[in-house]
Amino acid sequence: MKKSDFYYDLPPELIAQTPLQKRDSSRLLCLDKATGAWEHRHFFDLPELLRPGDCLVMNDSRVIPARLFGTRPSGGSVEVVLLRDLGKGDWECLTRPGRKTPPGTKLRFGDGELTAQVVRAEADGNKVLHFRYQGIFLEILERLGQMPLPPYIKEKLDDPERYQTVYSKDPGSAAAPTAGLHFTRELLDRLSAQGINLAYITLHVGLGTFRPVKEENIEDHPMHSEFCIITPETADTINRTRAAGGRIISVGTTSCRTLESFAREEGTIPSGSRWTDIFIYPGYRFKVVDALITNFHLPESTLIMLVSALAGREHILAAYQEAVRERYRFFSFGDAMFIS
Repeated sequence: MKKSDFYYDLPPELIAQTPLQKRDSSRLLCLDKATGAWEHRHFFDLPELLRPGDCLVMNDSRVIPARLFGTRPSGGSVEVVLLRDLGKGDWECLTRPGRKTPPGTKLRFGDGELTAQVVRAEADGNKVLHFRYQGIFLEILERLGQMPLPPYIKEKLDDPERYQTVYSKDPGSAAAPTAGLHFTRELLDRLSAQGINLAYITLHVGLGTFRPVKEENIEDHPMHSEFCIITPETADTINRTRAAGGRIISVGTTSCRTLESFAREEGTIPSGSRWTDIFIYPGYRFKVVDALITNFHLPESTLIMLVSALAGREHILAAYQEAVRERYRFFSFGDAMFIS
């Protein structure tokens, strides 16, 4: 398939720049993946759309304040975005300006409580930095770092917690699993009381999720790799739900990629941890995921290809055209879809 097969025209003013005051007041476009029929609802209507015995699978990764501003020995400024924890103080990072941070460059952040040295440059231009500090790294990041909002969001975020899900727990993401931003604690309580099983996986989202597809033949696109975890409790909940005939409803593409990465051919899920670079596009046969809650995605992105694999490219593009006509809000702080 071609990249251009997944293009749609989006007026720039529909790109949401700030979150709504109430998380679950966002609009919800419900799409029947079999027929392509749609219905306009709100996210707080979700309990009416699910059935007792269904299972919602959510990504509990927490976004870290991964954007750092420091100085080079020359006094010049540098921006560093943490992408992936390589262990023992090493991180794969995006640096700007990249040409002025060759291997060996020393960097200083804040009053010097955090320093780093560029160890090497990767083939894609990212840099591996070794950090030195006293204390707890994540606590230092909370003081010195900023939330790494997507490049299409230009306005400042007043409350950093609005770029976290209410159930975020495990720090490690450079971007939020945005489908989960619509949930409130009250909505989750209503769903649980209704007999909906709630299960949590962890996938630490990297900025590779925003990497554009450059190859016209999508099968030539090198998919980014992300670390994910499924606990024994979550695996058991999912397997029991499937055995009882309930639906597995993935909250977001990150949860979907995790589930399908772990899935056995017969549709059961083991527990464990692994790196995944799974690339889901039309023609893929889903083994576990029955339905998907997701935001609206960028044209020609790997994410719109994933949702097209579940609902069909023609159905997705028609639904997106309807969302544009109805002035839905798009992308990370935008409205949502329920594909079932």
